[in-house]
Amino acid sequence: MIVSSILNAATIGKFTVWHLKIMIEEIQQQLITTFGTEAVVRVEESNLQPILVVNVEYIVPICMYLRDTQGHYYDFLSNISAVDYFPENRFTVVYHLASLPYQTQLVLKVEIPNERSQDNLPEVPSVSSVWKTADWHEREAYDLMGIFFIGHPDLRRILLPDDWQGHPLRKDYQDPESYHGITIK
Repeated sequence: MIVSSILNAATIGKFTVWHLKIMIEEIQQQLITTFGTEAVVRVEESNLQPILVVNVEYIVPICMYLRDTQGHYYDFLSNISAVDYFPENRFTVVYHLASLPYQTQLVLKVEIPNERSQDNLPEVPSVSSVWKTADWHEREAYDLMGIFFIGHPDLRRILLPDDWQGHPLRKDYQDPESYHGITIK
């Protein structure tokens, strides 16, 4: 009984990995056919779930395609997260998508080179016109990591006060000594 459960779990696990690999390859080919070879940068398969890295300039049309195309219908944006690769001068934004009708998930990623200046924040087009849930996710990434989402309808801080200096989840962030006379350290 235990052996058959282990074999079934192993078979299901192998099927899942195989299924995800086939799914991501099909999506990659469809995006290349629709948008051209420059739209897809690469597929990262070393993670628990494959990641489709796309050109930042194509993020909005790719997201619209994945939301509106039959067979995909990624109707839910579960999460947006930003990653800081300090000391390198680059960031990434990661999009976790879900298709409720097809019960599938997809991870997209865009890479943004940036010299880390507070006067020149890394920029990514907003996907808030594709999914309304992006509104708060993008505001959080802006507030805490300093990612500027072009075309966002209301890009302002969401967790920190409006006059806060810097973006505290960046790896090179320096905590201030005080805020309006209140000692922080």
